[in-house]
Amino acid sequence: MSTTTGDPSQLVLPPVPDHLRDRAVAVWREPLEIDTYEPLDPDRYPMFLESRVYQGSSGRVYPLPFHDRISSEKRSRPWDAIHIENEWIRLVVLPELGGRIHIGYDKASGYDFFYRNNVIKPALVGLAGPWISGGVEFNWPQHHRPGTFMPVDVEVEEREDGSVTVWCSDHEPFHRMKGMHGVTVHPDRAVVQVDVRLHNRTEDTRTFLWWANVAARVHDDFQSFFPPDVSVVADHAKRATTGFPRATTPYYGIDYPSRVSQDAPDADRLDWYRNIPVPTSYMVVGSRGDFFGGYDHAAQAGFVHWADHHVSPGKKQWTWGNAPFGWAWDEQLTDGDGPYVELMAGVYTDNQPDFSFLAPGETKTFTQYWYPVQKVGVVHQATPEAAVSLVVEGADQGGTPVARFGVAVTSTRPGLRLRLERSSGEELWEEDADLAPDRPFEGSVSLPAGADADQLVLRVLEGDRELLRLDPSSAAGAQEPVEPATEPPSPEDVDTVEELYLTGLHLAQYRHATRSPEPYWREALRRDPGDSRSATALATRAYERGELEQAEELLRTALTRLVARNPNPYDGEPLYRLGLVLVRQGRETEAYDAFAKSAWNAAWAAPAAVAMARSLARRQKYEPAVVLLDQALAKEGGHLAARDLQVALLRRLGQDQRAQQLLASTLELDPLDWWARHLDGQPLHCDARTCLDLVVECTGSGLLDDALQLVDAAVERSHHERWRGVEPLAHYYRADVLTRLGRHDDAAAARADARAADPTYCFPHTLDDAAVLRLALEAEPADPRAAALLGHWSYDRRRYDDAIALWRRAVEGDPGDAVCWRNLGVAAHNVQHDADLAVGCFERAVAAAPDDARLRYEADQLAKRTDHPPAQRLKALEDRLDLVAERDDLSLEHADLLLAVGRTTEARESLLARHFQPWEGGEGQVLGTWERTHLHLARTALAEGRPQEAQQMLEAALEPPRHLGEGPHLLANRSELHLALGDALAAQGQPEQAAAAWRTAAEARGDFQAMAPQPYSDKTWWSAQAWRRLGHPERAEELLAGLEAYADELQRTPAVVDYFATSLPTLLLFGDDLGRRRQQSVDLLRAQAAAARGHRDQAARRALRILDADPNHQGAQDLLALTATPSSVEED
Repeated sequence: MSTTTGDPSQLVLPPVPDHLRDRAVAVWREPLEIDTYEPLDPDRYPMFLESRVYQGSSGRVYPLPFHDRISSEKRSRPWDAIHIENEWIRLVVLPELGGRIHIGYDKASGYDFFYRNNVIKPALVGLAGPWISGGVEFNWPQHHRPGTFMPVDVEVEEREDGSVTVWCSDHEPFHRMKGMHGVTVHPDRAVVQVDVRLHNRTEDTRTFLWWANVAARVHDDFQSFFPPDVSVVADHAKRATTGFPRATTPYYGIDYPSRVSQDAPDADRLDWYRNIPVPTSYMVVGSRGDFFGGYDHAAQAGFVHWADHHVSPGKKQWTWGNAPFGWAWDEQLTDGDGPYVELMAGVYTDNQPDFSFLAPGETKTFTQYWYPVQKVGVVHQATPEAAVSLVVEGADQGGTPVARFGVAVTSTRPGLRLRLERSSGEELWEEDADLAPDRPFEGSVSLPAGADADQLVLRVLEGDRELLRLDPSSAAGAQEPVEPATEPPSPEDVDTVEELYLTGLHLAQYRHATRSPEPYWREALRRDPGDSRSATALATRAYERGELEQAEELLRTALTRLVARNPNPYDGEPLYRLGLVLVRQGRETEAYDAFAKSAWNAAWAAPAAVAMARSLARRQKYEPAVVLLDQALAKEGGHLAARDLQVALLRRLGQDQRAQQLLASTLELDPLDWWARHLDGQPLHCDARTCLDLVVECTGSGLLDDALQLVDAAVERSHHERWRGVEPLAHYYRADVLTRLGRHDDAAAARADARAADPTYCFPHTLDDAAVLRLALEAEPADPRAAALLGHWSYDRRRYDDAIALWRRAVEGDPGDAVCWRNLGVAAHNVQHDADLAVGCFERAVAAAPDDARLRYEADQLAKRTDHPPAQRLKALEDRLDLVAERDDLSLEHADLLLAVGRTTEARESLLARHFQPWEGGEGQVLGTWERTHLHLARTALAEGRPQEAQQMLEAALEPPRHLGEGPHLLANRSELHLALGDALAAQGQPEQAAAAWRTAAEARGDFQAMAPQPYSDKTWWSAQAWRRLGHPERAEELLAGLEAYADELQRTPAVVDYFATSLPTLLLFGDDLGRRRQQSVDLLRAQAAAARGHRDQAARRALRILDADPNHQGAQDLLALTATPSSVEED
């Protein structure tokens, strides 16, 4: 991607409309013109990324389409925007981008207290692809927000007190839970208040996280601050910890304590952006503080976040790093607004990727506050009303100590009393002050000799009320030590059945990407076949897969144990889940009984009452259903479906007044409850998928006329929505409703409409989706569209055999279905482990869609996985270079293949001709190919007596151009480049410069590979050769011995994915043989060690063995070429 296009972009805010100028808080909706790099259309294939690691948890993206390309040119386009402004602050909310706050501007200081990005420039960082930096992103129900590039529904609420709330809501795309945040601004308050409602509108317990991701513009003078009791911070999953603000141990591979010097005495401090050179997260643990934020010392402005730490303990900083690697990412995300850090606030957890539980029908509510500050420096205590700083200088220098302090307030507050005293109550200083958001207080006072800063108390008083109190002694005492997290043992090594159950629960709760909970629960049942907890957990998973008979059997196993001595079990969960299973089996009476018994337990009373009410409503027993809904609402007053169903049933009973009162209170509680709005006669402006959610609510309650209205709305809306792919599914739902109404001819016509609709991006994902597709196939078994869609659902639920059979059925009816042929190819490789079958299926897919670049890329990846030689792969790509040019990943593979067959100059030309877009977790791939290309060219030039040209090539490798989209990671081992550069300089008669380059190569330590620091790598042997060049063979031998020991250790280590991996670029669409990869790595390291000792024949044999198994192995290709060149490796 080009990092700049034309003149720098400038986002211009429109003025407040004339008719709103006299409002204490003005709010209006007006499009905002923003220069934008648009995401290109997503690929049309369902992305079954079953082992993808994303932000430390599962990166499965289905049912969302996956965007992997962004336009390289920007254009101005209007974005739907809601503007909020009062005397002190200006906000802009963008509903089309997940309801993010794009701008937070402090009018008093002229400072953007939230990072203002003047362009919409997505990079491939998000779960489903595009993600933008800046402002405030509301991450839910996982990180990053799956719908971050999707629109939300919006309602503006203006209250009598003059305050305004902009409500943003959606049904998240994975489980259809309802998340809503309200951005509130009050008159005469410089505060951004965000009220959040997270509602589980589903029938099952779900997990979630919620973090507000605030971006702040940074430079060398930006400092983050956290509560004064913070002395330890932790990495993702608490896999590592260090001190704070001074890092006491190496962190993210950086030895911070060793970086301290006389010239950089604070180089170990993590609160200064300038000190962090690599991508780094740290999260606060165990703090009792309620605030944190950031301060720009150059602008003398910043912001404070405040939230009750009992609900919102999460406080995190993330940065790309203040070094070339991070700067390259900054350029991918903005044209000219510079670097940023993320200062994130999380609820119900203090770490990522932690998830919490949300019960069926449960609503969690909480509030967050942000406000700008100016001229007070780093904040040491804060409330939603005020923030203070207090620093004592000179106490340790023998002079008179001086206390310097600042006070900022969030509203106009005349007559405040500011008081500095000892903790004993002795007054040291007092002054009255009239403060406002644009009038902070700055002061200093000389202290008595020997004054202890930890015994000073700063108080802000408003009459008799203490507005804020800063008491450093309250933060005294060492923070409890935090032990780094450890990987759980394998199931057979877990000691107890309880630990087996809890380990599985942890893996399920945290959505672990590469460890399944089910082996732990199965092992528990092997040891204790009646364990109710593990049986219930496995039944839950079986139910989610639609395997109802297995779920029932497991639940009855659990109940047998639970009621063996107590017919009234402590836990009603197995009974409730049994009710769900029996409903889907059509066993209404048995299901009702199970729900009724589960309701004896308070935890399940509300969801069970709603389930029973739906059962009664399906049988038109409205009066007892209303009574049950009363019971549910007494337990869970925010249960939206219970409220809305009760309105519908009350109307059927003629109780219109009560129905209307309940409906009004529901809309007051949640103005974006679309079922309530439909019942209120309001037009449906929600998306088609949300309409289908309402159809499910109505059909599940027997309200078929309402369901038909809603499904018609879904069909109508599906015609106008890009990338949603709802239309075929909407028609199948319509056929289901019509069948229930006995209109069978109309149902058949609806199924025909489904077959005629465009299936692009139609990815069914709920149990109800699967149910209507099964009904369609029962009605018309030869329907290829229903078979294809149900196949997608089945594969996502890991019902692989069913998926393969359904896709086979689909291609029998529609032989030109490229999507199903491609899916069959994926299944043949990953499930059936039949390489020939996989290749054959992809050949059919390519024949059906010969102009599809994504399909060509996947076919080449399959060829790579199945060990097709480079020349064969290259020929296939060069048959359609026009398609290669459409994609970065395919262009990069093409360049690698050119290198493999010796067409190095062409590889360089192709890399020079393209602007690349990296994706988070896949960094280094473009840079690696760039470096290999220039090394090959340099070695050729050097061998042919052109050392100056070789030097030019190597310098180009060491200083990659911006169009590659990547910068080198600080920990990346570049010894091979420096060694070769030294050789080129030596060949030019520059021994001192050559020795300097060799020393740089020799002193390289470790490496950064697979997104993690490594002690040794396939670059280590170049450092050994550099030591030999420098005349230190003993140091070379020491390094090679260490490399061989590392290879031995690697071979002994089981070949598994790192439990704590936060990103894993190699495990994407096609599965990989980790054992084989591990052995190849071991063999390569041993071959390199042999080559470094001059045993070229031995090294060549080892390289050839690797290439026999994997002809595309780049390390073996390069080593084999080097062993044929005597000057490239050392002789004994």
